[in-house]
Amino acid sequence: MVETIDTGITGAEEKDNIQITQRAIDEVKKIKAENSIGEDYGLRVGVKGGGCSGLMYNLGFDAEAREDDRVLDVQGVRMFIDPKSLFYLMGVELDFTDGLNGRGFTFNNPNAARTCGCGSSFGV
Repeated sequence: MVETIDTGITGAEEKDNIQITQRAIDEVKKIKAENSIGEDYGLRVGVKGGGCSGLMYNLGFDAEAREDDRVLDVQGVRMFIDPKSLFYLMGVELDFTDGLNGRGFTFNNPNAARTCGCGSSFGV
C-alpha cells in the first residue's frame, strides 16, 4: 500500500496540492545526498507541453522558489510548483517505484483523461 504524506493542508486548499509518498520523499533525499545538492534546493514539479498525449510531467531541482510558486514542505523536502502547472497537478500523487516494470518517479493523476504507454505524458 502506498503511504501518502499529509502536507498539513486541509479543506479547499488540499485539492490544490500535490501529494508525495514516503518512497518518493526517501528517493529525493537520496538523490540530493548522492549528488551533493544543497539542503536549500527544492524539487521543481511541473507540466509542459509535449509528449504523445499533449502534456508532459517535469521534475528537477531548483535553488529557490520563483515569485508565484506554490511551495510545499513535506518532511524536509521542499517542492516548487508554478501556478500554470498547479492547475494540471491538482490532486496528483507523486510516487517512486522500483519494480519489475522499471524504476523512477510516477505521477498518479486523477484528472488525466488520457495517458500514453510511457507514463510521462497525459491529456486533460
